[in-house]
Amino acid sequence: MRKLWVKITGLAIMLIAVLPQIALAAGEKATPLVIVADTRRFTGWEAWFSNLYNESHIYFALLTVAVIPIVGVILGLLADVVMSRIGIDLHSRELAEH
Repeated sequence: MRKLWVKITGLAIMLIAVLPQIALAAGEKATPLVIVADTRRFTGWEAWFSNLYNESHIYFALLTVAVIPIVGVILGLLADVVMSRIGIDLHSRELAEH
């Protein structure tokens, strides 16, 4: 198992060392790459979210990190309500494995 971890670590270090060279492979004539979201077909909150991505990647990342746990809690509570409505009671279950 130790040999496997040594190989994986070595490959990761080599990848990190070679990655800048891959990016510079186009030479001096290459123009910098610009990553943007296509917002032509979006309206409402989708357009706002994609425009936020285009304007500031940091604000987009912070908003995404804040929204994911909130949506997870909401979906978890919704699943709890649905399961209690269909008769699955997770609050007072007895464990069968003694």
